Amino acid sequence: MTTAETPTKPVPNAKLRAVRMGMLMSQDDFARAIREAGAAAGEPNDASKRLVQRWEGGTTTAPRPVYARALERVTRLPIDSLGFAPVALASVQGDGRGGHDLEPSTATAPTSTTRTAQMATRTPNGNYSGIWLSRYEFFSSGRDETFTGLHYVVLLQHGNKLTVRSLPDASLNPNSPLTMDLTVDGNVVTGTWVEETATDGYYAGARYHGAIQMLIEPTGRRMVGKWLGFGKEFDVNTGPWILEFKDASTNKAALEKWNVRPEA
Repeated sequence: MTTAETPTKPVPNAKLRAVRMGMLMSQDDFARAIREAGAAAGEPNDASKRLVQRWEGGTTTAPRPVYARALERVTRLPIDSLGFAPVALASVQGDGRGGHDLEPSTATAPTSTTRTAQMATRTPNGNYSGIWLSRYEFFSSGRDETFTGLHYVVLLQHGNKLTVRSLPDASLNPNSPLTMDLTVDGNVVTGTWVEETATDGYYAGARYHGAIQMLIEPTGRRMVGKWLGFGKEFDVNTGPWILEFKDASTNKAALEKWNVRPEA
């Protein structure tokens, strides 16, 4: 005898939530900014706190085109970097017909066996969400010197996925936002990083990206490893990278507290 599979709960959109929190916006603030961006572009929308909650909660897996364009204006990120389901992205780029955001499909919901496998991959050390200090080192061949990059970042965890976004005013070098998309497997963290340098800085707005792997120390309060990235001489560079835990809270007060320039 066969039994019908029970759909799982929606998967929260941690990337969108991290981006919003990194902008120090409440859900109300975010909805207001989306409405204002739409009005300024001649595409008014009805963004509300409830709509933002549906996006972040995973109840709505892709925004209508009018909202997608407003989201890109507000966050200055492409829609496919905001954590929406890839299967729905084609409709976001369409002509906007069909007046509803896309809801999760029960036809593609994971089975109970899949859910058990997902639970098995989760970290045994608890949840790592919170405020962390990111510290990495790199060698500048043009200046023949080693430099340190520092950012206070908000880290959000869902299952075995870690989403990391720097706070807007919390970098050693101003206007150099950092993002990381990581996967945790036991005490091993693997993923990618992207940093956009300041337009008025030494690297004149260059965008750098690469891979990273770290080990989580037994205390769960430090992740230590190395980054990998390409250099301007068609070489592959590497260097140390550390994440140090600072605060378990990610509420507005905590975000504002840590939205400061780190000490060198």
